[in-house]
Amino acid sequence: MEGMLPDSAGVWGLSASTNLEAYRALRADRVRWLPVALDIARGHGLDVSTPHIFATGTNLVVGLGERLILKIFPPLLRSQFFSERGSLTQLAGRLSLPIPEIVAEGVRDGWPYLVITRLSGTLGSEAWPHLPERQKERVLRQIGETIASVQRAPLGPLAQIEPRWADFMRAQIHGCRARHERLGLAPKFLEGLEDLLRDAAALIPMDAPPVILTGEYIPENFLLACDDGTWSVAGLFDFGDVRAGWRDYDLLGPSAFMAAGRPGRVRNLLEGFGYARLDYALKRRLMALMLLHHASDLNSHVCIDGWQERARDLVELQELIWAE
Repeated sequence: MEGMLPDSAGVWGLSASTNLEAYRALRADRVRWLPVALDIARGHGLDVSTPHIFATGTNLVVGLGERLILKIFPPLLRSQFFSERGSLTQLAGRLSLPIPEIVAEGVRDGWPYLVITRLSGTLGSEAWPHLPERQKERVLRQIGETIASVQRAPLGPLAQIEPRWADFMRAQIHGCRARHERLGLAPKFLEGLEDLLRDAAALIPMDAPPVILTGEYIPENFLLACDDGTWSVAGLFDFGDVRAGWRDYDLLGPSAFMAAGRPGRVRNLLEGFGYARLDYALKRRLMALMLLHHASDLNSHVCIDGWQERARDLVELQELIWAE
């Protein structure tokens, strides 16, 4: 509840509320913020006897027993709070796949928070590397189906998230070359970037009806479960980076991190999503979107061994990533 710890504003600190580096320093120092988090939980009558701090992610996240999670958002990332709350509210009851439910919400000294239910299953990033190939194809088909299911939900208030899709794309196109030069993309790929960017406005629908995009269908953001040797997607979480825009944008995470250029995986992902045919135009559009993604960094994100040497330019790279 607001103000129950007299020094909680001092714990957060003005700099951590407004400066990303100061916030990261706070996040790394659990001794500073955990007492405030537990006080928030106690204020809602929740069990704080066995807290578990989640080390990954962006926000301050504490597991409260086996059933609940407290997620605290710094003011400088307030947009993530609105995206998370809006997405969980908008998608509630609309998916066959479990997602967290909001149990409580509030604000402590300007820092918004959510108490949400904790899903069961094995974190995708832990299970995925050990799955047999046929199981990986099965899971990717389910991920494609999940993306399509999320995108069928009405946008509701999520339609108001800024920036709007066309503005976001224009900004990404404008800064694309500088971004990838800074990240060390090889010159042979940079050489084809201007041609791809010239095509991007035509390749990527700017004014088509927008859908819910999480931007992050990656193993760290879903849970898997095994039933008699068969693995399935068992839960989806983390909606802090949701935006509204063109549907293909959400194919990039599983394409880069999971499909690994293997035709069976690529085919299952796209067929699950609803694409029966993988043609040059679709590959070109996906390549453009991959370079324009808000977290784009091909050197870190393309999980295909030796791809820098195997592709001579962006056209060969798109053929490698979305192999048939």
